[in-house]
Amino acid sequence: MNIYSRKKRWKWILFILAILIVTLSLWYTNVLVREIARDERNNIKIWADAIYQKAELVNYTDKFFDQIKEEERKRVELLADAYRILTIIEDSDVLNFFIKFVSENTTVPVVLTDNTGRIKITTNVDFNPDSVIYLREDLLREFTVYPPVNIIYDQDKHDYLYYKESKLFSELRVIIDDLVHSFFSEVVINSASVPVIITDSTRTRVIEYGLLDKEKTGDSLYLIKTLQHMASDNDPIEIELADQGKRFIFYQDSALLTKIKYFPYFQLGVIALFLYISYIFFSSARKSEQNQVWVGLAKETAHQIGTPLSSMIAWIELLKMEGIKSETITELSQDIDRLNKITDRFSKIGSEPKLKPENIVQVVYDSVAYIRSRASRKVNYNIQQHAEQEIYAPINLHLFEWVIENVCKNAIDAIGGEGNIDIDIREEENLVLIDIADNGKGIPKSRFKTIFNPGYTSKKRGWGLGLSLAKRIINEYHKGRIFVKSSVVNKGTTFRILLRK
Repeated sequence: MNIYSRKKRWKWILFILAILIVTLSLWYTNVLVREIARDERNNIKIWADAIYQKAELVNYTDKFFDQIKEEERKRVELLADAYRILTIIEDSDVLNFFIKFVSENTTVPVVLTDNTGRIKITTNVDFNPDSVIYLREDLLREFTVYPPVNIIYDQDKHDYLYYKESKLFSELRVIIDDLVHSFFSEVVINSASVPVIITDSTRTRVIEYGLLDKEKTGDSLYLIKTLQHMASDNDPIEIELADQGKRFIFYQDSALLTKIKYFPYFQLGVIALFLYISYIFFSSARKSEQNQVWVGLAKETAHQIGTPLSSMIAWIELLKMEGIKSETITELSQDIDRLNKITDRFSKIGSEPKLKPENIVQVVYDSVAYIRSRASRKVNYNIQQHAEQEIYAPINLHLFEWVIENVCKNAIDAIGGEGNIDIDIREEENLVLIDIADNGKGIPKSRFKTIFNPGYTSKKRGWGLGLSLAKRIINEYHKGRIFVKSSVVNKGTTFRILLRK
């Protein structure tokens, strides 16, 4: 198993471990959320029960208030009967009893007038009766909140007994109003710390709200959406208050519970971002280190080849000076030229090569001619373009020839030294496209990118550097691209090279 297969296996192992960690983290967080939610809902239930009890207290107080009002009305009617009887009774004992009954009214303000509105008797009033003969408009308005009692003496004679709430009754009214107001305040500012909205019986008109975003509460649309969200989360609490009808209290989960729900996702996002930045940093550092190794190795190779190469050139010149002429010397000279070109290629690795426009068709023909003379004769090379055709692109000649040779050698290995290699060169508006196809064993799709990694090889003997060098030369030095355009196992592979014009 090579290094890339082991690396791929470890990636899957680490990925599965990451999934397990994320799953366990989310599971445990959800357990905590459920526990907190259960406690919070218990608090809400206690809060809701308290609301019901407070509403019952308000309603009971209001009923008690109505009873007092009814009792005061009855007392006024008794007073009216007493006044009527005082005018017709003659028995002194009975008369004293009714006078005492009338005088014991120390709470209910009453005004007795004749049928013209002239004041006859006043009790428990807060104005000076000596200065008022008739009920003024303001007093009449004050004493006609409740309808007066008509005291009929005979067919032609009757009086009116006006009254208003007693001081005790008024104080109770203030108390009940405060009670209702405090009830709503305690609902809005609640001990359960949950956002609430109180609506009328239609469930649409908002009466009160609490623990909502103050900056957004001025927007009615925000309140409506929040109300809908609350209704979907929890059933509203229904209460009925005296003289106010039904009210519905909508509520939702507290801000703390909501934050806890989404905290693990936020936490995992931060961890993922940190890991991604770390990966980019270390990957960049690793690539920089690899580049330094590449450059050092290439320049050292060029240096090591250069020393014996210089000696070989000298020996060739010496043989020529001695007048030795043969095919052997010619072949040796060609190989030395080739070694010079290889040395030049290695020396350019790591430095910015100079690019100049070259005829790509001619360069490909020359590279194929060199490979054809040194490879199996059972390989057929088919270049779609004629040798006279011209397609120009800026390249470094020696490095680009190296790319064509490496890709073609890779194709020769793929077809086992016997088969076809087709080369198609086309130009578009800003690009030159070179497709090199073979009918060899093909490449699995999962390895389309892996084959360009340094050290990757499918051969028993090989360094796995040819395609890696080709990618470096095209992508980094020529600002182009080289990739597997298509491949089918046991049918063949097509490599594509893109060059900028």
